[in-house]
Amino acid sequence: MEDKNQPRQKTPSPLLRSKLYLYLTEFFAGVSVMAVELGASRLLAPYFSSSQIVWTIIIGTIMIAMALGNLYGGRSADRDPDPDRLYRRLLLAAVWIAGIPFLGRYLIVAVSGLLVVTVNEGFIIWAGFLSCIVIFVFPLFLLGTTTPSLARYTVDSLDDSGKTVGRLGAFNTVGSILGTFLPTFVTIPAVGTSVTFLLFSGMLALLGVVYFASARRGWLRLLISLLLFALFSVLGAGSSFAFWESGLVYEGESVYNYLLVKDEGRDIALSTNVLFGVQSVMQKEGGLTGRYYDYALAAPALARAGEGSAILVLGMGTGTFATQCREYFPGAAVSGVEIDGKITELARIYFRLDADIPVTEYDGRAYLAAVEDSYDVILVDAYQDITIPFQMSSVEFFRLAERHLKPGGVLAVNMNMHSDKPDNINDYLSDTIAAVFPYVYTADVPGTTNRELFAAAWDIGADFSAAAETVARSDLRELLAREEARLQRYASGGRLLTDDRAPVEKLGMDVIDGLIQRELAYYKEILRAEGLRGLIDALA
Repeated sequence: MEDKNQPRQKTPSPLLRSKLYLYLTEFFAGVSVMAVELGASRLLAPYFSSSQIVWTIIIGTIMIAMALGNLYGGRSADRDPDPDRLYRRLLLAAVWIAGIPFLGRYLIVAVSGLLVVTVNEGFIIWAGFLSCIVIFVFPLFLLGTTTPSLARYTVDSLDDSGKTVGRLGAFNTVGSILGTFLPTFVTIPAVGTSVTFLLFSGMLALLGVVYFASARRGWLRLLISLLLFALFSVLGAGSSFAFWESGLVYEGESVYNYLLVKDEGRDIALSTNVLFGVQSVMQKEGGLTGRYYDYALAAPALARAGEGSAILVLGMGTGTFATQCREYFPGAAVSGVEIDGKITELARIYFRLDADIPVTEYDGRAYLAAVEDSYDVILVDAYQDITIPFQMSSVEFFRLAERHLKPGGVLAVNMNMHSDKPDNINDYLSDTIAAVFPYVYTADVPGTTNRELFAAAWDIGADFSAAAETVARSDLRELLAREEARLQRYASGGRLLTDDRAPVEKLGMDVIDGLIQRELAYYKEILRAEGLRGLIDALA
């Protein structure tokens, strides 16, 4: 006689008569975990950079979520070995991940807005960490329950447990490999981060839909999940990282960067993030820009650039400096190296970079190692906020650059995070360069956080006035006269960056904290004196 107090047994899904569907579930779960992790880096990069510190935060947070999911999934499967529970979690994870492109950006801005008035140090670390927790821990926790749950459903006896668990691990690993390569090389460059999240969350949703459809139950849950998925797909596919900005003429992504081009009236600007300013600016009417490019023009002046001279820009960006060199030193041959080919495309379209200025799509250091050419001027302009390539900051790199300078050549370096804090990133870079070049001079660019450094085998400071007088254009001569007043001979403090030890991310993080706090001191004072209402009124 049937015991009415016993729970009613569900009819197993026909899909589970074979273990293939369980293995496919493990495969696509592995795909999705890695795709979400890589998507997380692209979601956070426009706000917090893509430095090693941010990657550490992402990986660490996701591993914590997966570990907790593993624990819960194993206990849950032992307590109630019902596959419905797993596929419900996969549906929920799919809907949550589909919502990330739309909701994630607002959550990042909200977290950042909360922390800028409460945190005095480690802003990027705290903001990145809390953003990861809010956005990614829950869906990755749910995905973390997959492997232990599937192990419970697929193991028939101890005799085949090793083989079965090993097969599950293999499917998960192969899926993870695919989930690593597809976003980076296919989906993100082709359709962007938002659609990438939607594609891979769609895989998870499909697993749940097929399972419950075959079991002929859970129709209401499926309907709600699909409606939410469709809603987030519509809202998220066209959402902007810089949703508060106006005047955007381009927003997109490449293999390396988030890219934003903004028309600012007098200027056109390129940014690879939305929180820390811009990376390149072009003044529409030409001439001097009032920015660091003008100060960097001291390098070709010092090298007496003219007919037959060669100028190389490592970190070409949108080519503003190269275009200025063409304008002010018309006889010189200008070329550049830019690792992100998409930036070069934008430079040709929006920033008037001449088609006959060659740009090689390559890493700057690898390029110098591969060529035999020598140059009168080498400008290193590859440092973007805290995203500083360590391989282009070490003493080994600057020795390589020195070997590619002609006699009388000048190395110029744009250091974009000037700071008065002791032992900052610019001090380390300057000391490292001073270990290679006997004469190093620096000049701070007024009204900016940029510092220009000039290095050579000869005393460029003693020759600065004479070099300025050889410049044909009067506007540049006048600027160089003002720059000379700011020029200082650099005294090395012996700090050295090497290929083995170059903690540029941490050094850069320390500086950016100071810059952020200096900018926000005004608003913190309003919050202290007038409260939240006063702060809202000030921001309105």
